[in-house]
Amino acid sequence: MSNTYTQIYIHIVFAVKGRQNLIPKEHKTELHGYIMGIITNKKQTVIQINSMPDHIHILVGITPDTAVSNLVRDIKANSSKFINQKRWVMGRFEWQAGFGAFSYSRSQLDDLVKYIKNQEKHHIRKTFREEYLEILKRFNVNYDERYIFDPVEEDTEI
Repeated sequence: MSNTYTQIYIHIVFAVKGRQNLIPKEHKTELHGYIMGIITNKKQTVIQINSMPDHIHILVGITPDTAVSNLVRDIKANSSKFINQKRWVMGRFEWQAGFGAFSYSRSQLDDLVKYIKNQEKHHIRKTFREEYLEILKRFNVNYDERYIFDPVEEDTEI
C-alpha cells in the first residue's frame, strides 16, 4: 500500500483448552520462537511474547490489511500442530476457542512489554482468570462470564 502509514499495536491473549497447565516451561523458548516465525511469515511484527503454563500473551504490530482473527487463527492452528508433533503433552494439545485482543498506543508499549515479560511474577498474586477479567473491565469490554472460559476438564472414574 503506497502512502499508507499506520501504527497499530495489538495485545493478544488466549488460553490452553480447559485452562490446563500444558505449556511446558522447558519448551517455552522453542514455542515462542515458533510462534514468532508464524507471525513474521505473515509479515507482522512481534514486539513481545510470553506464556504461562495455561495461557499466552503476544504483543504485535500489525498492518492495516491484517485481520486480527485470521492472525490468531493461524497462530493457534500452527502452534497446536507444532506442539502435538513434538509430543510435549500427553494426549492432544489444543488452544481454547476465542481470544482477547486489545489495542495500545505507542506511549503505552514500554509498560505493556514489562507486564508481558513479568508474567511469572504477576501470577504469583493473581490467577489467569482474575487477570483476564481485569483486562476486559479496564477496556470496558462487554462480556458474559459464562462464555469467558471453557470449564476445566476433570478426570472422572467410571
